[in-house]
Amino acid sequence: MTKKVRIGILGTSEIAFRRFLPALMKCPEFTYVGVASRDLSRTAPFIEKFGGKGYASYDALLADEDIDAVYVPLPPALHFQWGKKALKSGKHIFMEKPFTTTSADTKVLLSLADEKGLAIHENYMFLYHSQLRWIEKQVRSGAIGDLRLIRAAFGFPKRADTDFRYNKELGGGALLDCGGYTVQLAEYLLGESTHVTAANLVCPDDYEVDLYGTATLENNAGQTAQITFGMDNSYKCELELWGSTGCLTANRIFTAPVDFAPVIDLRTGQRDEQLKLPADDSFRNSIQAFSELIHSPSERGAYVHNVRRQSDLTAKIVEISLKNS
Repeated sequence: MTKKVRIGILGTSEIAFRRFLPALMKCPEFTYVGVASRDLSRTAPFIEKFGGKGYASYDALLADEDIDAVYVPLPPALHFQWGKKALKSGKHIFMEKPFTTTSADTKVLLSLADEKGLAIHENYMFLYHSQLRWIEKQVRSGAIGDLRLIRAAFGFPKRADTDFRYNKELGGGALLDCGGYTVQLAEYLLGESTHVTAANLVCPDDYEVDLYGTATLENNAGQTAQITFGMDNSYKCELELWGSTGCLTANRIFTAPVDFAPVIDLRTGQRDEQLKLPADDSFRNSIQAFSELIHSPSERGAYVHNVRRQSDLTAKIVEISLKNS
């Protein structure tokens, strides 16, 4: 029998309480140990609802030899610092996206994980939702003919000014937040040869981070993805695949809740259909994928390669945008 992985949480964020722990409780591969905060009183709601232990500092949790892995839901600018400390403490890392705020920092952590023989996982949950497998199968089967164009959009209305997403020092910015989803999806669909051909990030005068942006990515087969994202937009969470004989649209591709049954619009010359797919728990699936990386070291190389590529694509979007500004 495979030994359960003992996991702790660095920080008392809302996503840890509302999404991570409910999903973790469905994963028999893990045992929840506890949560750390710089203010011990903030751990009380976690202990009351989920049990476990409260740690008065992140360092105290990392020093606990009864913990094998950590979940890091801290603001992006803190991912490198605490990811590095976690790896040096011998812990596997389940990191909220983005993995770090720069390609250079990401590569340092990936190299350190390899040196220590530890697993890392970046929590882009939507990649593990069953609707994406279904969509991919439809494309492979020729349901919309030859794929001509991918369009992906993810954006949401303006949040409070105090939100870390609008704070440069905390690793804010539309590209690192909602934009990362669209980059991930474009690369997933276009494949290994994906490269950036155009990009534009918009940082209004009264903001210190990019508030919205667009990019075009292509592969060596000439297929194109147009992505758009923003943190001061009307809500969009869409994928459109335009083919030679049809079009497929998914309107909740990035954030389908646990109990949500996705609806796919499939339009061809012969028929227009709305197809209701089964609900799925993408957060649970992402945690289970992390477990597989922990228990199957041979699988880590391919995953690390993908994380590195995604980081390079994001860096290229920034580079091209700066050249055009």
